[in-house]
Amino acid sequence: MVNTKNGIIFCRSLMLWMMVLLAILGIVGCAGSMPANEMNDQGGDLKTDSDESVVRKRARIRLELAVAYFQQGKTTIALDELKQALAVDPNFSDAHNLRGLIFMRLNDYSVAKESFHKALELRPGDANVLHNLGWLACQQALYAQSFKFFSQALADTHYTDRAKTWMTQGLCQVRAGALKAAEASLLKAYEYDAANPVTGYNLARVLFLKKDNVRAQFYIRRLNNSEWANAESLWLGIKIERRMDNTEAMLQLAAQLEKRFSQSPQTAAYRRGAWNE
Repeated sequence: MVNTKNGIIFCRSLMLWMMVLLAILGIVGCAGSMPANEMNDQGGDLKTDSDESVVRKRARIRLELAVAYFQQGKTTIALDELKQALAVDPNFSDAHNLRGLIFMRLNDYSVAKESFHKALELRPGDANVLHNLGWLACQQALYAQSFKFFSQALADTHYTDRAKTWMTQGLCQVRAGALKAAEASLLKAYEYDAANPVTGYNLARVLFLKKDNVRAQFYIRRLNNSEWANAESLWLGIKIERRMDNTEAMLQLAAQLEKRFSQSPQTAAYRRGAWNE
């Protein structure tokens, strides 16, 4: 599970949010994806399955297994499958990229960085790898470096995961204390994918921190009226409604929180009146 140090992402209550968070790191679908600008070595056409060598196909099967195990939180098994993929094909950029993600999860940032740079060496300009380097730098509070990598990823006109990178950049900007920039990035992410609950929650959270209560209310209400509502989003909604003196709306959200997430830390905070938590 991905979690920020300052509590901007909260995803413990719903497993549905896990897949969205995995997308932050470019994990979902990474084994089967291919950059739009990767061309057939024999001509100008895009590479397709028939262009893959037997060796690459064998390595890709191992990589897909590694991705599946990684998504399930079985990091050791994922790493073992990945080792086998790289033994078959040491020049498989996607495998080195996943290796970086695994070691980033293990908090071994030096190995993660080495792996991402190897992936980038094998596939220069890969926006997904640049995205992951940006998130890695953010984990280490290297914010200027992080924003540089995100910008490079977004500069790729063929890049299809722009919502992911705008969102992740926004989360990193929150960590850096740059709330105005974070708002702009999260709004961009929202334009691309308004249904993403992590984007919606964090945009509402940033606006709440900026005391832009009406807009914060708009985004959190939309989230809390969807299937993605959880203890964290309800708690934020309660605090926003309270700040706006909307007692009826606040109590309605509080009733949902008590009923659906009675054992959550957010419910305990509500009962204590711990409005700053």
